[in-house]
Amino acid sequence: MYLPYEIPNARVLISVKTYPLPSNKYNELVCTAGFLSDGKWIRIYPIPFRDMPYAQQYNKYHWITLDLVRNARKDFRPESYRPKSGLEAIKIEGKIGTNDSWESRKKYALKEVFTSMDEIIRLAKGEESKSLATLKPKEILDFVIEEQQEREWKEQWLNQLRQYNLFDLDEKGAGKERKVLSKLPYKYYYQFLSKGDKKPRKLMIEDWELGALYWKMFRKTGSEHEANQKVKRKFLDEFCNQKDLYFFLGTTLQYHKIALNPFIIVGLFYPPKATKSNEFSKTTPSYVLDSQTLNQCSLFDEYP
Repeated sequence: MYLPYEIPNARVLISVKTYPLPSNKYNELVCTAGFLSDGKWIRIYPIPFRDMPYAQQYNKYHWITLDLVRNARKDFRPESYRPKSGLEAIKIEGKIGTNDSWESRKKYALKEVFTSMDEIIRLAKGEESKSLATLKPKEILDFVIEEQQEREWKEQWLNQLRQYNLFDLDEKGAGKERKVLSKLPYKYYYQFLSKGDKKPRKLMIEDWELGALYWKMFRKTGSEHEANQKVKRKFLDEFCNQKDLYFFLGTTLQYHKIALNPFIIVGLFYPPKATKSNEFSKTTPSYVLDSQTLNQCSLFDEYP
């Protein structure tokens, strides 16, 4: 067994938060994943993130502590767990920063790195049913942007979301009305090669950072085209030229067993490249979407 059925007082380093999606039961859901203290992947689901008390709203690379139990009745994937107690039991225990070119984060994020998508897919389809992995792509070919066929949530989702009493609490406990989460009008993909590939692969990106950056740039420019160009400049030009880019991959429960490639990109890991310029970058850091920037993006309560 990958992990025990129950993990009391589990300590998890959050590394993945996907863009929120509507849910019949929970209003909105976020897929959260990260690393245990021994570097093993774990998925925590379901998490109605924006419904959580402010004190429990963690960011990427926060350590959190909670009791976990396998989500075995609804999810066969071995890394999938759910909180055993209520969300109020989640404790935030500090954050790992980006000092020393992300070396402290690398100890966990890069403990097991694959270079071949074929190998990861083989493990997903085998007895191991692996559903989370870190991939180092051989070459990034392009960042592809495609318009959604349906730019708005289905009417049934909108009606459901409107039925909820949507209020957020800030750090002072003050409440204000929360806007209904907007659907991203575009899909984003990396086109790339991994070890042994004869032709390019294309995987969709569902990282919360990307969605937050799009809406921030759209509010700033008023133009979808300009917002997408800013996103592409960040995720293609900067990440490929200045960063040592890795993909955090995850499967979707619905397609894990039936899709030829059930993985999507659920997060990115992008420490600076190991060059002499790193010394300069310590004093003049590039624009990184850390927790402070994400909060400036009004990530939790100001979707358009």
